[in-house]
Amino acid sequence: MKWFARRQPVDIWDEPIQGPLGDIEAAERIRNICEAAQAGAEAVGGSAQTAKRERYERAARVAMEIAMKIADDLMRDDAVRRIVDLCMKADDAKTAQILFRAIQAGWIREAVQRDYPALAQ
Repeated sequence: MKWFARRQPVDIWDEPIQGPLGDIEAAERIRNICEAAQAGAEAVGGSAQTAKRERYERAARVAMEIAMKIADDLMRDDAVRRIVDLCMKADDAKTAQILFRAIQAGWIREAVQRDYPALAQ
């Protein structure tokens, strides 16, 4: 009875990308990925649930891959800031600190430092 079987919903980060993305589309996709993964990342923080952790890690990995392809520096820095927020929600300070170092715009770095003072060390 496959007619009534529920299909697993596909996460936004698992959806295939149709053609090359421009900077604006890439930034929007990263924003959507981070918003969709936010609730799962909060649940991962502090717990050892492997399914939720794998889901968060997939979302973060796809967002990072997309961010590397953004040519505009400010758009890329803003996208990386969103990924840093996602990592900090999941208590993944190691990845967040690495990404924090990649932010080049001074005012974005200051905003991240203000939100997460532990990353500046």
